[in-house]
Amino acid sequence: MASLLELTPCEGLLPVTAGGVTLAELPPALITSIAPFEAKQAAVARVLKSLGLGWPRPGRMIARGDACCLWSGRGQAMLIGAGAAGLEGIAALSDQGDGWARMRIEGAHSEAVLARLVPVDLSPAAFGKADVARTALGHMMLLIARTGGQAFDLMVFRSMARTAVHELTVAMKAVAARDNAT
Repeated sequence: MASLLELTPCEGLLPVTAGGVTLAELPPALITSIAPFEAKQAAVARVLKSLGLGWPRPGRMIARGDACCLWSGRGQAMLIGAGAAGLEGIAALSDQGDGWARMRIEGAHSEAVLARLVPVDLSPAAFGKADVARTALGHMMLLIARTGGQAFDLMVFRSMARTAVHELTVAMKAVAARDNAT
């Protein structure tokens, strides 16, 4: 009988560091997609508030400790690192934990690396801490959140993890080479 091993999406691929920028896999966490039923958004917000979070405005996230709730589209959010108890019956819930690869890129040139792949102005003036965008990383769908001055959390579909790591690593090395050439 085959022996199956549980592997994270970026197992054996990360961490990678180049030019002072590090790309690392975030630890596995509960991820639940939440879409409030009609006229139930206030009730969903109350339940999330009891968790120390809340319903995020478009393009924003609310974090507390290791848990966060981030906007992921119109009428939809991702609850990460916390259970969804209390949301049954007031929102459509979908366990997404095994469907996403979660990574963090950080370092002084992280914005320059991402600028090569992400069609969003990620400068602090345009994309501040706790801002979220649903966009693209190359040709892949991406959820990106600024979690610190030079830190971004990235979410891509699990099936795209290897490609995302490759694309980001190539961009990291290109930025590092550019900096070494000057």
